[in-house]
Amino acid sequence: MIKDKKGQISLEYMLIFAISLILLIAFTLPLSHIAIERTSDVSNTLNVKSELSKLSSAISQVYSEGQGSKQTVYLDVNEVAYVRIANSYLSASLKLSDGQSKVITLNHNSNLNSGGLNLDKGENKIIVEWPMGEEKMIIYKKY
Repeated sequence: MIKDKKGQISLEYMLIFAISLILLIAFTLPLSHIAIERTSDVSNTLNVKSELSKLSSAISQVYSEGQGSKQTVYLDVNEVAYVRIANSYLSASLKLSDGQSKVITLNHNSNLNSGGLNLDKGENKIIVEWPMGEEKMIIYKKY
């Protein structure tokens, strides 16, 4: 009687395939996690830069229109951010997934006093105004 060894070959093939699959998952899963984190960082950075650009445009618009002008801007951010305001630029610091921080800076024309603005996660209503009879523009968050 001849013994058939095809069953043993199939078992060895399945064992080698399972080990190969485990090794593949062990190496690719951490790499995909890193790639997702980096993509999320880029997305958040672009979102904050876009929203700062809207605010910068509104500030420049009010400054160019002069006293008595006012503009409302709605900013939608993905996470809490603090915006530093100076008379020539806006900047915000963003914390990245690897613990580092990235500073985003945009220039504009204005006569604003230096200060800051806290942006909550979600939609924020920001008022940029240059009241009549005042020398300086003001910017504030409306709740």
